[in-house]
Amino acid sequence: RRQAMSGKDSATHSKAPQQQKIDTSQISRMKLSITLLSTISCASAFSPVHHGGSRAFVTKLDAQRQPIMAGNWKMNPATEDDAIKLASDLTTLLGDETCPMDEENEFCTEVVIFPPHPFISRVKDKVEDIGITVGAQSVFFEDSGAYTGSVSTNMVKSVGCEYVLCGHSERRTLFNDDDEAINRKVKKVLDDGMRVVLCVGETREEYDLDIKNAVCAMQLSKDLFGVTKEQMKDVVIAYEPVWAIGTGLVCDAKAANEVHAYLRTVLSDLYDDDVAQSVRIQYGGSVTPESVDELMAQPEIDGCLVGGASLVAEKFGRIINFQKA
Repeated sequence: RRQAMSGKDSATHSKAPQQQKIDTSQISRMKLSITLLSTISCASAFSPVHHGGSRAFVTKLDAQRQPIMAGNWKMNPATEDDAIKLASDLTTLLGDETCPMDEENEFCTEVVIFPPHPFISRVKDKVEDIGITVGAQSVFFEDSGAYTGSVSTNMVKSVGCEYVLCGHSERRTLFNDDDEAINRKVKKVLDDGMRVVLCVGETREEYDLDIKNAVCAMQLSKDLFGVTKEQMKDVVIAYEPVWAIGTGLVCDAKAANEVHAYLRTVLSDLYDDDVAQSVRIQYGGSVTPESVDELMAQPEIDGCLVGGASLVAEKFGRIINFQKA
């Protein structure tokens, strides 16, 4: 079922005449592209398979993976009562093929929700009996100390979290989480016995420059540095093109599938084919009930990380109960 995929990820730039003025944004794009393309040759994880001069990215094994649907509530809803109602409403909308309803099926759909920290305990109390898993939206990589406003892995684990989001674009851009910090968080979460949803994705500028593969590969390689092959069983990757998050824009399903296939070649080079084909890769970015079926029909897309639509129980319920091809 897993088909060989092909992709192209090269950035070309025309050289301006010596006397022509180049605006600031143009210079910025050129510097960004040069930086990324110069580093890409340093990592074997980015090496494509060549066929007659074209770049083809291939997946080598035929694998079936358990679907995973996750709802990232972000800084919503407004009150604990609203959070409990949302969680309660969701428990009534699980279909027959979700793990809470069909846990003996190894390919049932896993359901995870990420409430804000103050609501985690009460939301878990509401959903745990039916089998929905709860995770934390972020953690700090130290166990304790003078880190005002932060929470540790032990804290969120003690209130029932099984997953932690790492590397979400809003954490990268609004809170300045760089790849070194994200890597430390990833390793801390895994070392403390929880699972990671690691988010990677390109900005609109990087997408327009046609360097999305290079950007995602750089993030993946840096964020997984020091993570062992054995630990990868507890890692989920979420491909979230930044320009699609919260904008209403959805990356074309086939284009998203090509990026997922490319990420598997990166994982294959970082680890091996078994890891590349067993790791689940979600798509995230304005996923809706209208777009989910086409996304989930793609062979390399194993689930969705859902933002705004996860705040409406009926919408998230429809996404969870996607129509299988």
